[in-house]
Amino acid sequence: MDIFLAAFDNIPDPRADNARHDLCELLVVSFVAVLCGATSCAEMADFGRAKEHVFRDFLKLRHSIPSHDTFSTVFRMIDPKALDAAFGRVLAQIAVLLGDGDVIAIDGKALRGARDKGQSARTRMMVSAYAARLRLTLATVAADHGNELEAALEVLGLIALKGKVVTADALHCNRRTVAAITGGGGDYCLALKANQDSLLSDARSCFGKVPPDHPVAHHEEAGHGRKEARTGTVVSAKGLAEHHEFPGLQAFGRIEARREIDGKVQTETRHFALSWVPAPEVFMATVRAHWEIENALHWQLDVSFREDAARNRKDNGPTNIAILRRRALDLARRDTSKGSLSIKLKRAGWSDAFLLSLLNNLANP
Repeated sequence: MDIFLAAFDNIPDPRADNARHDLCELLVVSFVAVLCGATSCAEMADFGRAKEHVFRDFLKLRHSIPSHDTFSTVFRMIDPKALDAAFGRVLAQIAVLLGDGDVIAIDGKALRGARDKGQSARTRMMVSAYAARLRLTLATVAADHGNELEAALEVLGLIALKGKVVTADALHCNRRTVAAITGGGGDYCLALKANQDSLLSDARSCFGKVPPDHPVAHHEEAGHGRKEARTGTVVSAKGLAEHHEFPGLQAFGRIEARREIDGKVQTETRHFALSWVPAPEVFMATVRAHWEIENALHWQLDVSFREDAARNRKDNGPTNIAILRRRALDLARRDTSKGSLSIKLKRAGWSDAFLLSLLNNLANP
């Protein structure tokens, strides 16, 4: 646990000098509680008391386990950016395993339960940078007043982009975002839709000139009553970066999908702006990797951590506890034993030995 205590020591303590409970120890207890399924400050306090014998092996706990009010007060006050940066230091030795060409997916997720009736209808949102291959959250920023674009730009400024490929939906296909990515030495693969109407029109025009023998990639899959076939094509966008003042633009990608579900056929064509000219197979793999942030992060947060049901609502509380959930997921993913993620989280709460093995996995990147 020394690695957690050392990282948390850099988080500014907003409380008065006479605060009874050590901030680092409080954060360790809360993080482990979330790892084992706690969804509220009351559950953190209950978990801490139930597992106090475990925590005393590596924490001093001079004043025992904090009350739920103390947990709530601390999470409402501490700086979420400092908390996420601390976890970034904890997981830094894993993040360095990112290699050239690895996909970093950018996307936002709403905290649906983190709003009182009297508050603005705009739901709180967390924007994350997610390393698809490592299944690791690299950074998370709260979107101020739901402004996902600004939060994404802030996230991009927190991570090393050189040699990586950034993927995102059409909201982020704009000059500011691509300038931030290329300025950091990264490449991009961004969904292209009507919010860039002129660029999309030129992309379609480029594909209209593709000869019959142009290289394409095909992928087919079937299961659960569904058949799907996808075709990927990449064409050059030579000269269009300057014309549209769109930094780094080198190519366009297109995926044509055909789905058959219970006898009903659906077709879809998607376009992408690319800052390099990949082979069609690489392009399709890149687009596919982006969905890891939906399937491996957002879906797991709702299913295994019940994030949509969370009711933390005051001040910085929802954001800070959302950060704990994402980082607990990162840590749980380090375990390579058999069993679903949900079962592993339960086992961590049931078995002290398994819980300690999860925490010790950080020593083996």
